[in-house]
Amino acid sequence: MDTVIVTFDDFTDLDLFILWDILNRVETPGWRVRLLGERESHTSSTGVEVKMHGRLEEANASDAVLFCSGRGTRRLAHDEKFLGAFRLDESRQLVGAIDSGALLLAALGLLKGRRATTYPSAELKRLLEGMGVRVVWESFVLEGNVATAAQCLAGQHLAGWVIETLAGAEQKEKALRSVAPLDLLSVEL
Repeated sequence: MDTVIVTFDDFTDLDLFILWDILNRVETPGWRVRLLGERESHTSSTGVEVKMHGRLEEANASDAVLFCSGRGTRRLAHDEKFLGAFRLDESRQLVGAIDSGALLLAALGLLKGRRATTYPSAELKRLLEGMGVRVVWESFVLEGNVATAAQCLAGQHLAGWVIETLAGAEQKEKALRSVAPLDLLSVEL
């Protein structure tokens, strides 16, 4: 089971690292999580450089494809070379995005006429609505095999959806419990 996170320059650190960390807590044989990008490494909006594991085109054969967010999405939503690398198929793949990553899903035609969520800003709402998306203010929106999440900490919902769908509810529960604040858990040692 291959899950990839599509990354680019000016990504939002927390959105990438929450997805990366939670997805890598799965203990299922054959489970793999990778970062894909246009180059060998990409730099976040705060200057953190992250090495990629592969190229964008590899997303087309993955079981799940998640798009990161960040200022870079505004440029990439109009970048024909970047968008042209993808031949995603929601009938056989899980496809999702967090925050402004929804712009990339919309640019790929995966959100047209659908409900979706994003980072709560008037700019993103206007841009997405201009691409035929029905923007709603919810933490997580699932439409078929396409999901969107709003706000960095909603990455747990996006990661949880992928884990439960591909590895089962027990793996999802285990991964999410391992990152939950103690005040949400009953702990006995």
